[in-house]
Amino acid sequence: MFDPNVLQTLKERGYVYQCTNYEGLEKRMSEGPITFYLGVDPTADSLHIGHFFALMVFRYLQNAGHHGILLIGGATAQVGDPSGKSDMRKMMTREQVEHNVSEVKRLAARFIRTDGENPAIIVDNNDWFKDYPYVQFMRDVGTHFNVNVMLAADAYAKRLEQGGLTFLEMGYMLMQAYDFVYLNRTYGAVLEIGGSDQWGNIVAGTDLNRKIRHREGEKDSDEVFGLTNPLLLTKEGKKMGKTEHGALWVASDRTTPYDFYQYFYNVADEDCENLLKLFTTIPLSEISGILARDIIAAKRLMAYEITKLVHGKDEADKAAETAINLFHKDTVPADAPTATVAKEKLAGIGILDLLTETKFISSKSEARRMVQQGGILVNGEKVDDITRVVTEADLADGYVLLKRGKKNFLKVIFE
Repeated sequence: MFDPNVLQTLKERGYVYQCTNYEGLEKRMSEGPITFYLGVDPTADSLHIGHFFALMVFRYLQNAGHHGILLIGGATAQVGDPSGKSDMRKMMTREQVEHNVSEVKRLAARFIRTDGENPAIIVDNNDWFKDYPYVQFMRDVGTHFNVNVMLAADAYAKRLEQGGLTFLEMGYMLMQAYDFVYLNRTYGAVLEIGGSDQWGNIVAGTDLNRKIRHREGEKDSDEVFGLTNPLLLTKEGKKMGKTEHGALWVASDRTTPYDFYQYFYNVADEDCENLLKLFTTIPLSEISGILARDIIAAKRLMAYEITKLVHGKDEADKAAETAINLFHKDTVPADAPTATVAKEKLAGIGILDLLTETKFISSKSEARRMVQQGGILVNGEKVDDITRVVTEADLADGYVLLKRGKKNFLKVIFE
């Protein structure tokens, strides 16, 4: 069913950050369904929480009756987006990119409808770039880009500061901008959505569409739009989605459903409201009441709903049950988070080495500080000696249970 007010809903829930022409887009979307797209570069074989944020916008628009395209950047991933980077991205082989493309397609299909009513389509920009001659591309597209204007864009700021911006990276903006032109001409796409870090690239796409229309004598009435969502930040302004083990991934083999659940349950109380607005469909009128009644229950609900959205109800149920068992019972469920260490190290591995080797703590200096402050438990007993060694005598039911603070556990299995 078509919803003419979905853009207002997105704005009220906090998804709208920048728009090239908000009033114009609002009018266009109120008149009937439009075609929009979201681009994702397959720089890894999974999606992280930042991608999921943008996919939520995709989902809202699709559910409102608008037609979605998910663009997988099989070509742009071979160049690398310099946005926000202080160094050039590591170049991937074509085989790596192809593997990542297939995995990203598989994961994305869990969040957007690719069959049934109003299905989204998934495309790969390598399909139109692979046979586009370089000289012809530069004549068609490069003539519309002023280098001085490009260098002033935030997308290149960090790379310029380091004095290492390459010509390869300069080409990224041209390629992403052309994606918009291609999708507009081929599928009628009039809106690109994405994170705020993509603002410069998105605007480049809207400008390129306008310049090519002028060159070909088309009407200005065929305006295209760009819309970004804000970066997912904590109340302190720090980027959300970073853990001791790296990014918060949506693939269960990269971040377990339990760790995913725990990440959100452990966020600061003041971040709970924003997450309930962004990652649940609970009406805004009910969220303030939930928070006022019981903040702990609100955080459990928020963590559960987000985990259910990403991993499904069964995995969310298991994660919530595991959390209750670990924090409120003496038993440790079989699906508690685990790490494996070589069995020969049971001859005596230092506690600092064990904490860092299992990545339970990211560095030895941090592990030393945590032990000295009494923040580490081994099998329920506090450790305050940095020379403490873990041996076969510490095994209980075949593993050693590490605990950090009040809420973080890890089963260490020696094999």
